[in-house]
Amino acid sequence: MNPFLMLDYNSKHIFPPTDKPRGLSVHPHRGFETVTIAYKGRVEHHDSAGGGGIIGEGDVQWMTAARGVLHKEYHEREWSKSGGEFQMTQLWVNLPAAVKMSPPKYQAIAHSEIPRVPVEKGEIEVIAGQYGDISGRAETFTPIHLYNVRLSEGGSVNLEFPARFNTALVVIEGDILVNEVLAPADHFVLMNNDGTTFSVRASKDAVVLVLSGEPITEPIAAHGPFVMNTRQELLEAFEDYNAGKFGYLED
Repeated sequence: MNPFLMLDYNSKHIFPPTDKPRGLSVHPHRGFETVTIAYKGRVEHHDSAGGGGIIGEGDVQWMTAARGVLHKEYHEREWSKSGGEFQMTQLWVNLPAAVKMSPPKYQAIAHSEIPRVPVEKGEIEVIAGQYGDISGRAETFTPIHLYNVRLSEGGSVNLEFPARFNTALVVIEGDILVNEVLAPADHFVLMNNDGTTFSVRASKDAVVLVLSGEPITEPIAAHGPFVMNTRQELLEAFEDYNAGKFGYLED
């Protein structure tokens, strides 16, 4: 689904209380971006470039790993003590060759900062790209549209993207009809590249993640947490990681 590399979806799950936060220990990334969207629960993160913070419900963290970072992410400490519902997505977005080795950066986008556009019985949160005249807060290196569509039962919206863009939806909550085809909660809908407009209608209250992007027409060489353009660049990524060039982050 170029330029998207991976979508990791954590459907709604109840975690019991714990004094030791669950999560991922220190790991590297190079050559792409990670986009984390929180629907339920709270995540804490730190990296070797000095970035860090807490992603709460409705927030978005857009991390450009670029030339390389060490990173760790885990359930926020205070949230872990009480536990509760947890539901998140993490999207991996490729970078064009010209910027793969640029400096890493973070874009922390609070839920309250996301522009909203009212639609029939609902609204669209524009995270990246545009909906009509409204632009999202996230800065992207290639054309990407990323929305949360929130519809009450019976609400509907028509969405339009260029046919050459790769477009998909994740049904986070509720049931929807996409061009009158049923898509229940926790399902993934991949659109064909044979038109520009499609309809989304909620048969019950719904939250839908919409992603659409222009393909990056470059070779992909990927291994684990590294996504480059050639095998030689992958070998260099491992050499740089082993040589400590990604910095230091305590586990």
